[in-house]
Amino acid sequence: MAKDWTKIQKKYKGLWVALEQNEATVISAHKTARVAFEAAKKKYKNPILVRMPEDLKAYIGCYEVEI
Repeated sequence: MAKDWTKIQKKYKGLWVALEQNEATVISAHKTARVAFEAAKKKYKNPILVRMPEDLKAYIGCYEVEI
């Protein structure tokens, strides 16, 4: 099932974010993936690392829509 990361994206725009396996709990965040991942590994065994986009956009056909 898809996860809604809009609240996480608003708080961590443009940063690398390490999440727990539930994909909802933020463990760490940083400008670089390495620092975010290393900080997360100290607290959690298998973090998920993702980069949050600066802005949320949806594409419908050939049109770009701001969310």
